[in-house]
Amino acid sequence: MFLPHMNYLTLEQTFFSQALPKTMKLFDDMVYELTSQASGLSSQNLEIQTTLRNILQTMVQLLGALTGCVQHVCATQESIILQNIHSLPSSVLHVIKSTFVHCKNSESVYSGRLHLVSDLLQALFKEAYSLQKQLMELLDMVCTDPLVDENDGILNMVMVIHSLLDICSVISSMDHAFHANTWKFIIKQSLKHQSVIRSQLKHKDIISSLCEDILFSFHSCLQLAEQMTQSDAQDNADYRLFQKTLKLCRFLANSLLHYTKEFLPFLSDCCCTLHHLYLQIHSKFPPSLYATRISKAQQEEIAGTFLVTLDPLISQLLTFHPFVQVVLDSNLDLPCELQFPQCLLLVVVMDKLPSQPEDVQTLWCTENQVSEATTRVSLLKALFNSFEHCSGELSLPVHLQGVKSKGQAEVAVTLYQHVCVHLCSFIASFDPSLFPELDAALLNAVLSADMITSLLAMDAWCFLARYGTAELCAHHVTIVAHLIKSCPGECYQLISLSILLKRLFFFMAPPHQVEFIQKFSPKEAENLPLWQCISFQALSAELRKQTAHEVTKVGTAECRKWLSSSRTLGELESLNTVLSVLLAVCNSAGEALDTGQQTEIMEVGRQLWAFLNIKQVTGQPYVQQTFSLLLPLLGFFIQTLDPQLISQVMTLQTSLLKLEPPDHVRLVMLDFLSSLGKFFIPQAIQDKILPNLSCIFALLLADKNWLLEQHTLEAFTQFAEGTNHEEIVPQCLSSEETKNKVVCFLEKTGFVDETEAAKVERVKQEKGIFWEHFAKVTVEEAKKSSFQPYAKRARHEFPLEEEYRSALQAVAGALETTESLLQKAPAPAWLLMEMEVLQERIDKLKVYPLK
Repeated sequence: MFLPHMNYLTLEQTFFSQALPKTMKLFDDMVYELTSQASGLSSQNLEIQTTLRNILQTMVQLLGALTGCVQHVCATQESIILQNIHSLPSSVLHVIKSTFVHCKNSESVYSGRLHLVSDLLQALFKEAYSLQKQLMELLDMVCTDPLVDENDGILNMVMVIHSLLDICSVISSMDHAFHANTWKFIIKQSLKHQSVIRSQLKHKDIISSLCEDILFSFHSCLQLAEQMTQSDAQDNADYRLFQKTLKLCRFLANSLLHYTKEFLPFLSDCCCTLHHLYLQIHSKFPPSLYATRISKAQQEEIAGTFLVTLDPLISQLLTFHPFVQVVLDSNLDLPCELQFPQCLLLVVVMDKLPSQPEDVQTLWCTENQVSEATTRVSLLKALFNSFEHCSGELSLPVHLQGVKSKGQAEVAVTLYQHVCVHLCSFIASFDPSLFPELDAALLNAVLSADMITSLLAMDAWCFLARYGTAELCAHHVTIVAHLIKSCPGECYQLISLSILLKRLFFFMAPPHQVEFIQKFSPKEAENLPLWQCISFQALSAELRKQTAHEVTKVGTAECRKWLSSSRTLGELESLNTVLSVLLAVCNSAGEALDTGQQTEIMEVGRQLWAFLNIKQVTGQPYVQQTFSLLLPLLGFFIQTLDPQLISQVMTLQTSLLKLEPPDHVRLVMLDFLSSLGKFFIPQAIQDKILPNLSCIFALLLADKNWLLEQHTLEAFTQFAEGTNHEEIVPQCLSSEETKNKVVCFLEKTGFVDETEAAKVERVKQEKGIFWEHFAKVTVEEAKKSSFQPYAKRARHEFPLEEEYRSALQAVAGALETTESLLQKAPAPAWLLMEMEVLQERIDKLKVYPLK
């Protein structure tokens, strides 16, 4: 009532600065009184009820008085300078926030007695709502006075924006429209006074609050969508609320987009928050394993209304160095549920880069040592790393929106297809100056311990071979060939390189294939490790015949060289390489071999088989590999193989199975067994082969290893369908359980009836288990070869114990071979003399001290 009679220019000094601090204290005291006495409120206690209602009524009146003050200042119709009324906004905002906090906490403050004061609380909220609305109108009219201390004006406006930010966090769940209008005002004022307040604003707080509100609204939207999906009847009220919440999500996202665009240089410490926002949103939205289950229609509505706003946000951040550092941080440690969104984000970035300047592409595609502890990895390396951690999404698999093609309907694609297509598209647009980074990233991924990641890199490399020049393909084949030759021994990296070489070789131009044959001639034994990796089908008919002949000639010669040598375990590695080459020739160029060459291979195979020792097969990895190569090699010639040799092979396999060899040894038996279905066993040796055959199948069918079980069922079915010895089939089914297993396999029944939701839950659990397990595996352990020399647990007191064991096993094997020869034919005259020399050496060894 006094304001109309006071000078506008002296309001701050004579009234606001004097009265408003006392007003705030009075209001805070009343809020404290309400909170402390609310526990005694009841319909019976009229005294406290009256007291509390009187306090609330006074608070409503006080808010009304403040509204009158704000309206009076607005009505002056003069240009309002914030410094002249600075006590008014700060005091009003303090009171508004206290009011909203009290209203928000009213259920817990008044407990079950809220109905006794609910009418006044509603009036209080409305009055505060009106007061804030009036204040925002006032603040929209203010300006800073250049003649007054600039810092005062800046600090006052910054204080107003930060106070409104606090109010936003209070009202986010109370009123959607009011919440949105408050944010709209914050963004508007920030931009209006941008030139003077940008360095004073707490950008991180604003971005964090905005991101929190976006996530909160998005989760509310998903909850409403889930409720509608679970409900059979369509509730129009729920759908209207869903649309309203979705519009709020879009508004907040657009506000973030606008703010980010204007203040990007000041947001270096906000990049983690923005990155996390993107990941969190996509982790809760299909097709993420951790997504809320909502209908397809609602998915499309959310994607088309809200998610589309995230794409321009990424475009804005694409050139911002701190954001690049956050996304490509070498120490980025994301939980399981955020790995898939990270992979999607990297694909989005990859799609956007071709339209960016060269310096931006270089920024994303090159590594950089940011500090001693932090490195920024390249985009491609980050993509392969992230892809490696999406095991659950790959195995389910999840499906994503496919790429539209002209004249074709859009189809959903798996994550593998999605990443592979976009990666190849990116490679096609790759800047030539960045090719060294591309080569390094592809090679590192090919050498990855994760099979699916290695396969993705191979697919991309094959695309590069087809898309690029013939010379580039030939160059890459040569590099891979040299890498294979430089590998020190068997390891998973060598297997991956071998597969890559085999695939790339098909894309080589014929003249380059000829050059490769000349450079890595199959006539030289040192090049045999390469030729075990190459499919001879990639060569022309004439070249295939010539090369197969050369490889066979060298390979059989090397086998005979081993047979005529001391035949030590240490030489088995080179022998296995030769056997692998011969197997490659048979599998991919068998028709190119003449009868003499086939006979030569069978003969060396027969002689090598005679030296296999059951104990060594069960205990020595290199001997296991020899066994695993000889068996399919002999199986290739099953129709012309000596029946007596087949009998020996079956006997050895039966004896071996009873000693429980490793799984990979049992697996290799299956191809040989299935090939017997095409072979008519002569009557004379049926009694030797058929019992062993039924015994082997019975043992393998009863195995509990699921992978072995599946392959055994397939091999048994193939054998049963092709064999002329039908009587043996029932003998292989040794138990009722085995019979049921085979019947279920043939009828394709007995599968676990698993719902889609249960399947997703199982995959999530498996992913968590794998993630926990691989997190504990060190890089050194991951690089260990699976084919190591025979070794049991190391004993510190006997450092050379395993070497002793290996040497003695070799001696024992040689004695067994000698004994076998003595049973077949008379011994030569020199044998006894040599044995006496050996006995003398054994006696000398006995004098050495034993520990």
